[in-house]
Amino acid sequence: MSPTPANTNPAYAELHCLSNFSFLRGASHPHELVERAHQLQYRALAITDECSLAGVVKAHVAARACQLPLIIGSEFRLDGHTLIALAPDRHAYSGLSALITLARRRSVKGRYQLEWSDLPTHLSRALLIWLPSLRQPSDHQKAESLQQWFPGRLWIGIQHLMTGNEIEDHQYCRLLASRWQLPLVACGNVHMHSPERQPLQDVLTAIDHNCSVMELGYRRFGNAERHLRSRALLTRLYGPELLAASVEIAERCHFSLDELRYEYPAEVVPKHLTPGQHLRQLVEKGAQQRWPDGLKPSLRNQIEHELGLIAELQYEYYFLTVYDIVKFARTRRILCQGRGSAANSIVCYCLFITEVSPDQVSLLFERFISKERNEPPDIDVDFEHERREEVIQHIYERYGRHRAGLCATVIHYRGKRAIREVGAAMGLSQDTIGAMSSQLWGFFSAKGLEDQRMREIGLDPEDRRLQQTMALVYEIVGFPRHLSQHVG
Repeated sequence: MSPTPANTNPAYAELHCLSNFSFLRGASHPHELVERAHQLQYRALAITDECSLAGVVKAHVAARACQLPLIIGSEFRLDGHTLIALAPDRHAYSGLSALITLARRRSVKGRYQLEWSDLPTHLSRALLIWLPSLRQPSDHQKAESLQQWFPGRLWIGIQHLMTGNEIEDHQYCRLLASRWQLPLVACGNVHMHSPERQPLQDVLTAIDHNCSVMELGYRRFGNAERHLRSRALLTRLYGPELLAASVEIAERCHFSLDELRYEYPAEVVPKHLTPGQHLRQLVEKGAQQRWPDGLKPSLRNQIEHELGLIAELQYEYYFLTVYDIVKFARTRRILCQGRGSAANSIVCYCLFITEVSPDQVSLLFERFISKERNEPPDIDVDFEHERREEVIQHIYERYGRHRAGLCATVIHYRGKRAIREVGAAMGLSQDTIGAMSSQLWGFFSAKGLEDQRMREIGLDPEDRRLQQTMALVYEIVGFPRHLSQHVG
């Protein structure tokens, strides 16, 4: 799509936008949303995936590339209400992260559970947009509570999605706003960057409800308006004060993921020593054990080089934290071994994190850690499978569960799953889905599944529903499907 030319339309910031990391809801990648918002000359874009921050990293990378201000937030659905929390600063981001963690840990995998009383505790610095349940008896009670909890930081969101009942809904929201003296703001409930993604949006909804698109009924969006719309259209739909409010909110949000840094536990360093002093002591002690007859000058030079670079980049706590965990394993006779690029480090060898001796192999330390990359090193430590749980429980006990977590991995749509789930959503028979799956490699070759091959496996290449299914399968491949626990 070509960029929208500069015009006199009012500025706008989209503050309610879900990416495909709101699994089976959003129908666009984070970078697609950011790039389209930039083309439309939005003042800013908020990524507000449901009870999640999973999409913000990819959005941040894309936003930095095109210099679009990105707002970090999240959407929560609670008793028929929708709440969009935005992080204006680092403290608000911390509270928002804690709230998401709390809600996820309370519920089964893939779901979350919130209480209204959680909001003022964890969102004390956040900005909040409230989409009321619309005509529930509790609306005025919620308005009173939210106004008390978020003074000067609460707006009622106005959506204009051309559903046919907007006039009544807007009148109701304006009545609430007037009664409780709350400002209004325009927001789009965006689920896709372009209306062309609506068929895929329908398929995602069908997969989520375990039915076909034809069986969705009112669970399916009635139109394709939940996309990033031009400012010219938004100007016709919303009053200027509602658009201006979106920009005012955006201008209050200054937080960037660039502000985040690794924060390691201070308890790995004795109080009477600095991190550098403690690391050097441990390395020198390890060097005496590794080379009881003394160090060669080349090894001494390498130790000084590595310790100097670690100190310059302030990574002492990182190495001390890994050492602390490995020390526990070794005292319990739990087999462990550092691997990968950590084998390039003589410091890791002296800390007994790795058993690769620099006497036996000559590797470049800068492959492991370098000033130019300006990113923390990556030390992978394998623990024997049968006793790995002991190490995990030690980490929880040593550092506290509020500071320790298991790494997640994102499961993406690949060939067979894409064919199977999209085919079912499109109402194809299991025989047809099986035939398509049997040609997986041809399906995703440069030419795609050719007509002749389709006929050979009993499929009609002219069948319109089959053509639509194939197009949607190509589109969904690479989409995130769900989060899973990292195999480590």
